[in-house]
This record gives sequence, C-alpha cells and structure tokens, in this order.
Amino acid sequence: MDRPELVAEVDRAWARPVVLAPVFALISLVGGALPSFSLSANLLVLGAGGALFWLGMSAAVPKRPAPAKLTREAAWWLLPLLLFAVVEGVTFLIGSQAYPTLSRLADPVLEHYPARAAAYYGWLWAFWAMVRR
Repeated sequence: MDRPELVAEVDRAWARPVVLAPVFALISLVGGALPSFSLSANLLVLGAGGALFWLGMSAAVPKRPAPAKLTREAAWWLLPLLLFAVVEGVTFLIGSQAYPTLSRLADPVLEHYPARAAAYYGWLWAFWAMVRR
C-alpha cells in the first residue's frame, strides 16, 4: 500500500518563538528605557520595524496561509475599527482637547518603564504575526 508522504514545513531555528521571545524581550527592555519620541527611540523603532518589514517582504520566513476570504463575523470587527479610526482622525485634525486622541490618553500610562516595555513587546509580536502572513 502506497501512502502519500506527509511533509510539514519546519520553521527556521531563529524564527521559532523560543528564540524570538528573548530577542523581543531584550529589544523591549531597551526600548522601554528610552525617552518617548527621542532620536534613539525612533531609531530603535525604525530599525526593528525595518528588519521585520524586510523579513515580511522576503522569502526568508515561511508564511502561514492567509484565509481565502474574510468571514462575515470577522467583517463586523471592521466596523468598530473604522469608527475608531474616523474619531481619531477627526479629533487629531480639529485639535480638540475635549475629545483627546488615544495617544494623549495613553501618555500617562506609557510614561512608566514597565508599561512602555510591555507596549514595545506587544508591538513586536503583533508585527511578527503580520510578517508570518
């Protein structure tokens, strides 16, 4: 009896979570220590984001298959996202103090090192998830 050969795509050693978690943690710890909107913080974001962007555009990382189409249930999540984007854009353009943007609301929280480091860590993992698609 001939059985079809099963082949599973294996991630490269450096692309596995056991390797990426400490690397992302180190980048996050450094990024959390940098002052907001400083040259060094911007360079770190551009460097890490640029490297992840390059990995996403290259064939160096095996990609996970994207869904064939957006399901109806998932499409409903676009409505609050679109509404949020419109409110953010309008409050930014009119410069309203009565309705602050999300970045202004997040500033008091992100002034503290642990919160800023956690935000960097979440940003890196979210970007990595997009790279894998």
